[in-house]
Amino acid sequence: MKVLTETWESAAIGRKKSVTVALPPTYSPVGRPFPVLYLLHGFGGNRHTWLQCEDLAAEVDSGDLILVLPESGRAWFINDARGRRYEDYLVGEVVRHVDDRFNTVARRDGRGIGGFSMGGAAALYQALLHGDRFSVVCSNGGAFEAPLREGDPYHGLRGDRNLAIPTTRDHERVWGPVGSAVRRRYDPYRLLRNRRPEHPLSIYLDVGLDDYPRMVSMNRRMRDALRAAAVPHEYRERPGGHDWDFVNAGLPDVFAFARSHLLSG
Repeated sequence: MKVLTETWESAAIGRKKSVTVALPPTYSPVGRPFPVLYLLHGFGGNRHTWLQCEDLAAEVDSGDLILVLPESGRAWFINDARGRRYEDYLVGEVVRHVDDRFNTVARRDGRGIGGFSMGGAAALYQALLHGDRFSVVCSNGGAFEAPLREGDPYHGLRGDRNLAIPTTRDHERVWGPVGSAVRRRYDPYRLLRNRRPEHPLSIYLDVGLDDYPRMVSMNRRMRDALRAAAVPHEYRERPGGHDWDFVNAGLPDVFAFARSHLLSG
């Protein structure tokens, strides 16, 4: 795959921002347009984080998907309680820039969005909010219930150096206090209830059998909610924990799902 960096002055964020774009060997700036998969990192990650997956290049090289890797650090890719507008940046600026700069299928049925943990949850929020932009969602170990979190349910795990989950203070800096407008906006179960039927979604979600019990439970609740809402989806539980080894092992499933549901030019 060919890896590029695209940088511009972001009106939504108020400073220069960059995204990483990975192009398959078949990419051409003319002729048949290419579908695009946007992949969002986990809490505290950046636009390079997905590149640590050792099998990512092989997946990109084996198909006709353009891969876009934006970043939001710890901001959950939302318009948060501090006034940071990462939803506007992602859904507006990044999508528009990629479509202007590359030979893409510039329609909802040519765009998918996915991610790991924070990124998997944010992918679902934004697809439900912006069904006119995305038609496919892929989540690995999605932290879907972040808007519903109260206190610090991970307090007993704080000794784990690999734990990348915000404290109560950090969480409320993004989401606001319980009952805030930001939490209401991104409540995934409310978004499911209020989704627009003219923008159908195809959703893939999985979770590791050795993930944190809370994470496994919320993925099962999301599976049940999708089933009750009659939203087409695939759900899998497979070996692994809440880490990038788990994500890497699942890349073939994610890319196969995206390719099978996104429209090529």
